[in-house]
Amino acid sequence: MSLGSSLHASDVIESDKSGFLQKIKSKLPPKNEIKKLLPLGIMFFCILFNYTILRDTKDVLMITAPKSGAEVIPFIKTYVNLPTAILFTILYGKTTDRFEQKHVFYIFTVPFLLFFAAFAWTIYPNVGWLHPHGLVDSLATMLPAGFSAPLAIVRNWSFAVFYTLAEMWGSVVVSLLFWGFANEVTTVDEAKKYYPLFGMGANVALIFSGQYVKWVSKMRGSLPPGVDAWGVSLKYLMGGVCASGLALIGTFKYMQDNVLTDPNCVDVNKRAAAKKKKKVRMSTGESFKFLLNSKYIRDLATLVIGYGMCINIVEVSWKAKLKAAFPDPNAYSSFMGNFSSATGAATLVMMLLGRKIFRKFGWGVAALVTPSMIGVTGIAFFALTLFPGIVGPLATAFGTSPLMLAVIVGAIQNIMSKSSKYSLFDPCKEMAYIPLDQESKTKGKAAVDVIGNPMGKSGGALIQQALIFAVGSLAAATPYLAVILGGLVFLWFRAANSLSVQFEAAMKKESAE
Repeated sequence: MSLGSSLHASDVIESDKSGFLQKIKSKLPPKNEIKKLLPLGIMFFCILFNYTILRDTKDVLMITAPKSGAEVIPFIKTYVNLPTAILFTILYGKTTDRFEQKHVFYIFTVPFLLFFAAFAWTIYPNVGWLHPHGLVDSLATMLPAGFSAPLAIVRNWSFAVFYTLAEMWGSVVVSLLFWGFANEVTTVDEAKKYYPLFGMGANVALIFSGQYVKWVSKMRGSLPPGVDAWGVSLKYLMGGVCASGLALIGTFKYMQDNVLTDPNCVDVNKRAAAKKKKKVRMSTGESFKFLLNSKYIRDLATLVIGYGMCINIVEVSWKAKLKAAFPDPNAYSSFMGNFSSATGAATLVMMLLGRKIFRKFGWGVAALVTPSMIGVTGIAFFALTLFPGIVGPLATAFGTSPLMLAVIVGAIQNIMSKSSKYSLFDPCKEMAYIPLDQESKTKGKAAVDVIGNPMGKSGGALIQQALIFAVGSLAAATPYLAVILGGLVFLWFRAANSLSVQFEAAMKKESAE
C-alpha cells in the first residue's frame, strides 16, 4: 500500500471517529443545562431513596404491630393523614407568605429528618411504656368489635405518627418542595425534554433503597439472641434516611449558591422581579375559594385524587393478602425490599418509553397512560377474588398457592401502576404547573398535592369502610370495588382530556407573550 493510500485511510478513520464523537456530543444537553439538571437529579435521588425506605418501614411497623393489620390503613388515611395534610397546607400557605422559598425548603425538610432520627434512637426503644396497651385492652372490652382498627391506632400511636409523617414526606418533600423548586428553575421546553428522564437517576434510588432494606432485613439473622433485631434494623434504616437527607440539603444549598446565581442556567432578572413583586396575602378561606374557582386547578386535583383513590382501593386488598403470606416483620420487610427494587427497574424502562410518548404523542396521551394501566391491572387483580374456580387450577399450574398467586399479581399491579406514575403521571402533573401564575403555583400546588393526595387515599378508604359495614368483609366487597374502580378511571380520563386542552391553550398564550 502506498504512503498516500495509508494517509487517506488514516484521515477517513479520524473523520469517522470525529463524526461519531460529534454525534454523541450533540445528543448530550448543553453545559448550562447539565449544571442545573444534574443536581436536581441528585436531589430527586436522595428524596426517593428516603421515601422508599420510609414507605416500606411504615407498612411493616403498622401492619405487623400488636393487634393491628392491613384493615387499620383505611382508618389512618382517613382520620389521621387527611387532617394532618389539611393543617400542613394551612401552615405552608402562611409560611410562604412570610419567607423566601429557599427558607421554606429548610423549614419543612429538617423537622422530618429530626423526627425519623428520634424515632429510631429514642421513641421505638421505649414503646413498651409509651404505648397504652392496658388502657386500650380495657376499652376493647367495652366497645364493639368494629372498633378494633381505631383502637389499634391508639394502641400503637407512635407507629401511627411515623406512618403519617412517612406519607407526608411523599406529599410534602417529593411533590411540593422538590417539584415546586424544579418548576421554578426549569422552562417548559426543558421540562418536556428532561422531566421524563429526571426519574431515571432517581429510580435507581428505588433499586438501591430496595436492596438496602433487604440487606438490613438479612442482617438481623446474624444478631445474637436477646437483641431486638427490628430495633437494630430501624437504626440502620433511619441512619440511611438521615444521611441521604443531609446530602439532599447540601445539594439544594449548592444550587442556591452556584446555579440560581448563574444567568446561563436561569433567568436571573425574571427571578429578581418575582422576588420584588409584592405577595398577595389571602386568608385560608380566600385561598381555597380562589383555587376552587379555577377549572384548571380543579382538573389537576381530580387527577391527583383519582390516582390516590384508585391505588388505595387495590393496595389495601393486596396488603391484606401480603400480611397473610408474610406475617413475620423480617420476611415482610425483605419482600418489600425486592418489591421496591422491581419497581425501580420497571420505572427505568418506563422512563425511556415516557420520553418517546411525550415526543411523539404529546401531553394528552401521556396523561392517559397511568389511568389505563391502573384500570387494566386493577381489574385483573380483583378477578382473582371474583372467579375463585379459576384461581385454584391456575395456581397449581404455576406451582404455587392461590394466596401467593394473589400476592404476585397484586405486586405486578402495584409495580406497573407506580412505574407509570413516576415516569408519566408525575412529569405530566408538574409540567401543568409551569404556565400558571405564582399564586396558583405555590398555593395551588400545596392544595392539590398535599391535600389532594391524602384526600384521594382517604376517599378510597371511606369507600372500603362503607362497603365493609354494608356487606361484612373486604372480600365480599370486591365486586363493588371493581365497579367503583372502573367509574373512577372514567372520571380520571375526562379530567385529563379537559386539562390537556387547557394546558395547550396556556402554553400558546405563554409563547405569544
